[in-house]
Amino acid sequence: MNTSKNIVDTLKDNYMPYAMSVIVSRAIPQIDGLKPSHRKLLYTMYKMNLQKGNRTKSANIVGQTMKLNPHGDQAIYETMVRMTKGNEALLYPYVDSKGNFGKNYSRDMKAAAARYTEAKLMDICEELFSEVDKDTVDFADNYDSTMKEPTLLPVRFPNILVNPNKGIAVGMASSIPSFNLSEMCRYTIAFMENEDTLVEDYVIAPDFPYGGEIIYDPDEMKEIFKYGRGSFKIRSKYRVDKKNNFIEVYEIPYTTNVEVIIEKVIELIKAGKIKEISDIRDETDLNGLKITIEYKKSANPDKLMTKLFKMTALEDSFGCNFNILINNRPKVMGVKEIISNWVDFRRSCILRRTESDIGKRQSKLNLLLGLEKIILDIDTAIKIIRNAELEKDVIPALMSYFDLNKEQADYISEIKLRNLNKEYILKRLAEIKTLKEEIAQGHNLLNSKKLQNKNIEKDLKDVMKKYSQERKTTILVKDDVEVYIKEDTIEDYAVNLYITEHNYFKKITDISLRGNSEQKFKDDDALLENFSARNNETLWGITNKANLYQIKLHEFADTKSSNLGDFLPNILGFEQDELIVKLINPNIAYKYIALIFENGKIAKVNYEAYITKGFRKKLQKVYSEKSKLIDIIPLEDDKKIYIKSSTDRYSVLNTSLLSPVSSRISPGVQAVKLIKNDNVVEARLSNQDENIKSDTSPKLPKTMKKL
Repeated sequence: MNTSKNIVDTLKDNYMPYAMSVIVSRAIPQIDGLKPSHRKLLYTMYKMNLQKGNRTKSANIVGQTMKLNPHGDQAIYETMVRMTKGNEALLYPYVDSKGNFGKNYSRDMKAAAARYTEAKLMDICEELFSEVDKDTVDFADNYDSTMKEPTLLPVRFPNILVNPNKGIAVGMASSIPSFNLSEMCRYTIAFMENEDTLVEDYVIAPDFPYGGEIIYDPDEMKEIFKYGRGSFKIRSKYRVDKKNNFIEVYEIPYTTNVEVIIEKVIELIKAGKIKEISDIRDETDLNGLKITIEYKKSANPDKLMTKLFKMTALEDSFGCNFNILINNRPKVMGVKEIISNWVDFRRSCILRRTESDIGKRQSKLNLLLGLEKIILDIDTAIKIIRNAELEKDVIPALMSYFDLNKEQADYISEIKLRNLNKEYILKRLAEIKTLKEEIAQGHNLLNSKKLQNKNIEKDLKDVMKKYSQERKTTILVKDDVEVYIKEDTIEDYAVNLYITEHNYFKKITDISLRGNSEQKFKDDDALLENFSARNNETLWGITNKANLYQIKLHEFADTKSSNLGDFLPNILGFEQDELIVKLINPNIAYKYIALIFENGKIAKVNYEAYITKGFRKKLQKVYSEKSKLIDIIPLEDDKKIYIKSSTDRYSVLNTSLLSPVSSRISPGVQAVKLIKNDNVVEARLSNQDENIKSDTSPKLPKTMKKL
């Protein structure tokens, strides 16, 4: 008998329950803005009477929470740490803390053990628990059915969008930034008045616990508000101390931490991609976050920060995914839909609270109406109670004589003898009118959506009055953001360049060269070229394989004459046996590039033929390979070129006789007549003593043989 089971069925039976448990019971927040672990901890603290009064040891709280949450003390304490005022992870923290709870913006600043710290609930938790005992939400059994716990908390403000929330479930995730309490409450009030109210008319952008600066793109933010998906950039805030050459970063993006930023900067410095920084330190202390960057005197601090924003987490993106559990089903929603669901939830809390209040008042009214029936004949009531032979006969006798129901008769029979006087009874009966009015008001509230909205509005205004605070995260309009241009941050100073035949390359400053001008090369190597340039310039290196490489001088470290230098083939990624034959500084205003070939031909190529639209590290086929290239001479204007052959013949040619071409791979024109088995071996700009009187029939010095 085949007992094998389809893998799809196995996954459904075994994996799906786990996946749903993670989604519903762990990672995704509900409409009250809390995950189960948060709710269990806060409810435990509420039941411990930690809303008011003194703090208690965190270890005590963790231990009590394990009655609702069986996941272990360390996991519970980590949850608690994140909700504390001291950790600064939440815009509006729930837990008032004493002791070291670490910092959310630092990986290395860990919280002290639970036995050393103390905590109680923050005042704002009153808005979470004020109605929890009024039948506003459902309660469920804990894991061993020994206690009851709320499935939601009846929060009086849209907490789901006021504190940040992140979670990774199975096959889905949630990422909700925090928003300013006042902005969100004002929008909620406006939404209840008119559901077509635009979110952006009241809510600017997210607001994070430790500040930063949002790069504001209106279209980008509207998409996030509308669909609950998208991302925006947030960058650090800094101040510059130009006197001491310091940059102090005092607010960073919510998505990163101090250590990640510093490690990345150090990595870039080691890689030679940032040379403007001489030191970076973490100076975070009790006064708050601070990263100190010491920059070199030649650097521009604002340009440097623009570079760091581009290359490090000093500027980061926050990805939004407003995934929330609605009736135990995950749903991604925009801000308007979330607020709509929260308002519906809040209405249900008000309705349940009102129904509970009406029930209690009706029960009390019922008792007082029974008391009213005996007001004129108290003596008879006493006589009935006194003359009853058995205790069980008292209630039926009262019910029969005064036409009372059982609850009324029970209440009257339990009244103390000292209270059976007209004064006490008249005072109690005076409450009947008030109770009837309150019950009528309750029914009006149950039947009026407008009154329910007014009730919610009153709560929101009350919350704003007590807990509103200024925005911590400021706004930087996208159009005002300075765009990083790599060349802006490169130090500009004079350098001396040396390249050898084996392609070892040195960049030496004037100061270093004055200290020691004697260059060191490998034993079998020799100098190929030497000239001056600027550190922020880019050179062209043309090789024997007809390739052109762009060499950015600032990417090479300054060295000394005593060093061998950098091996260019490894750095630039040359082909096998490929070597640079000519370095050209394209920053000079050249007109032509003269290419002299072994077969005596010369190509005068327009300089523009080598210019590309974008930066290309490597340009291929930059000259014709039909004959071996002897030399390349860049020309600012037409010049005279000295050419030597293998048989010691020579010629001096004025390049004005050559017509310029636009094709880099032009084979050139025959500029020198060669005898059999002869070829060109040298070419250079002509000296004055090699001057010619006529370009067409050159008169050469007597000491030279004419080709």
